[in-house]
Amino acid sequence: MTLGAPSTLPGDRPTVGHLLASAEPTISFEFFAPKTPAGDVLLWQAIRELEALRPAYVSITYGAGGTTRDTTVAWTERIAGQTTLVPMGHLTAVNHSVAELRNVIGHYADSGVRNVLTVRGDPPGDPQAEWIAHPKGLTHADELVKLVRESGDFCVGVAAFVEQHPRSRSLAEDVDTLVRKFQLGADFAITQIFFNWEDYARLRDAVAARGYDNPIVPGVMPVTNVSQIERFAQLTGMVFPADLAVRLREVADDPTAVRAIGVEVATALSDRLLVEGAPGLHFITLNRSTSSREVWRNLREGALV
Repeated sequence: MTLGAPSTLPGDRPTVGHLLASAEPTISFEFFAPKTPAGDVLLWQAIRELEALRPAYVSITYGAGGTTRDTTVAWTERIAGQTTLVPMGHLTAVNHSVAELRNVIGHYADSGVRNVLTVRGDPPGDPQAEWIAHPKGLTHADELVKLVRESGDFCVGVAAFVEQHPRSRSLAEDVDTLVRKFQLGADFAITQIFFNWEDYARLRDAVAARGYDNPIVPGVMPVTNVSQIERFAQLTGMVFPADLAVRLREVADDPTAVRAIGVEVATALSDRLLVEGAPGLHFITLNRSTSSREVWRNLREGALV
């Protein structure tokens, strides 16, 4: 198999759905919108370095609580206009009226962005706080799917949770939620990060058993900071394997050693996911390219790629 070699469509960039329909697994990267000039420089450097790997698509996320909406849209438009990459816009319902959401969708369309990832988003300040919808906004991600679908010719992605969502009553409810989003027109899903490939396979198989074979792309994040991943696990309820936690804590003061373990674990997980038939890998980069490039190189040098 060959990673990082997307096909093209005459006169336009392909949609994520088209790319994921390929027989070869895709590779893609996720960045977050910077908040400082130094962050702008770091992000642009990472984008240019990863562009050389010819990823299938890339995306810029909203900040917590939708705080970087304008920056996210601007960076997505910049990628569309100044690179050869296929951009995927993000859209969340947090603190946005329907009119504001339509405005964001319009900006994406005007800049040629035809791929949109729709997620409800977390409450500002505390992801575990009570969800309160905007008085003129939306409440659920499936409503966002419908809104984008009704707004034009977009390829729509959604979030998936291989481990139980913190607000869900069961894994079965998570499957129901994902199936409902597919029923309403979502083309594909990208998972939150995780460490156990069995959890991914269980979700994929449960959705397939309901009659839906939409691509579910694993989200993979090479660990580069111990406290950061521990905080993320605490906020999201993600399972942080005890043996990995011990290894990382033993070298927590050595960034090079932490990164080496992160690359090793992400490579092993990615390799297994590809063996299990994952349609691609979506790397959460934290706006740095080194670890993701190392994992990509390890996969290219392995027997699978």
